[in-house]
Amino acid sequence: MKLNVTKPKNTIKEFKIEKADSTSLNFDFFSKFSSKDKEAFYREFAVLIKSGVDFNQSLHILASQQKSKKIKKILVTINTDVVAGNTLFDALKKHKEFSPYEYHSIKIGEETRKLAEVLQQLQLFFARKIKMKRQLISVITYPAFVLGITFLVLYFMLNYIVPMFSSVFKQFGSELPSITKFVIQLSENFNTIIVVLLMAILLIIGIHKHYKNNDKYREITGVILLKIPFIGKFIQKIYVSRFCQSLSLLLGAKTPLIISLELTKEMIVFYPMQKSIYQIKQDILKGNSLAVSLQKHTIFPDKLKALVGIGEQTNELDSMFHKLNNQYNDEIDHTTKMVGTILEPLIIIIIGFLVGFILISMYTPMFDLSKVIG
Repeated sequence: MKLNVTKPKNTIKEFKIEKADSTSLNFDFFSKFSSKDKEAFYREFAVLIKSGVDFNQSLHILASQQKSKKIKKILVTINTDVVAGNTLFDALKKHKEFSPYEYHSIKIGEETRKLAEVLQQLQLFFARKIKMKRQLISVITYPAFVLGITFLVLYFMLNYIVPMFSSVFKQFGSELPSITKFVIQLSENFNTIIVVLLMAILLIIGIHKHYKNNDKYREITGVILLKIPFIGKFIQKIYVSRFCQSLSLLLGAKTPLIISLELTKEMIVFYPMQKSIYQIKQDILKGNSLAVSLQKHTIFPDKLKALVGIGEQTNELDSMFHKLNNQYNDEIDHTTKMVGTILEPLIIIIIGFLVGFILISMYTPMFDLSKVIG
């Protein structure tokens, strides 16, 4: 999106959303405020604020350059709220398109008069998010394609090939090996199994949507996610990185540690991390140091605990959290690349095992029958 800084008109009334032509199809309903749109929004917003342009003009310029009518409408509404006397934090909080991490970061920028720096941090956050998403897509695309083809092959074999072999085996009436019996039973019940699996998936999605705001449910699912091999460590690094980024930003703006922890807890939506931050804040209020309070929580890596202790001793916690944030971001990038390296051979092994298992189960009785006939 090209940045075109022009002087806006005097009144906001002239800035209206044009109605879509009723005779044409409008696909804007399906558009959303994507990470790519937010990265551009925060980058250009930071440039405008640094240039001395006020909120009204900045939001007016950014809204006028949006192609999506939905995003344009959101920015116009935010601009109207700001002009009416609301803070940018309050204006953003009204829209579900903005996460707690975003509007609480904006609140920090407004209170510390470092909004431009906060907007740049948000731009970097979404730039990293886009990069990670692209890496994951590139890693998952090939395996997903191969798995899709494998499922179609298995469906064809279990619904057409195996029943043909089964009818031949029944004509001879000989005892079949256990492996062959298992595959034939799987073939006979394959469609039922697929329906049951789909219903189970839909049930899990429904339960998640119903209980996603329940603290007990969030705690249980969070603990389960952290215990999953490899995935748990990856999720932990992502939220530890956000923890470090938030505290680096807050402490760098000279925000008191207690307030910084409270705001960080609001920004991070992962319940195990939120619960740990709350308990850390309570320990600090009792007189403990941050390093000592962190020692009680396994969600924080040992390296972070040790370096935070050094940061407290040297009175450079903000710079220490900034360095830790960069380190964990690098580790996340490396882990994402490693997923592709591990996933491709693993999927090939799984596919080979499944196809080989079915072929062996079908050909083993054929060899036995040939011996009988001979």
